[in-house]
Amino acid sequence: MIRTVEATVDEKGQIHLAEPLKVKGVRRALVTILEEPPLEALETALLSESSLSTDWLKPEEDEAWSHLQ
Repeated sequence: MIRTVEATVDEKGQIHLAEPLKVKGVRRALVTILEEPPLEALETALLSESSLSTDWLKPEEDEAWSHLQ
């Protein structure tokens, strides 16, 4: 089975997988270097905030989560 996993490559060429990877035995792998730098989780959240806020600001959302306040 072929799988694709996200990773970053640092300036020294070290590959850092975004999630643990288990394989049986030794396997070949291909590494594709993308032009854009990786987005940090915080940046992704900030970029999503404006589009998600239309749902977050609904009275139904406040009611749904009121039991946690």
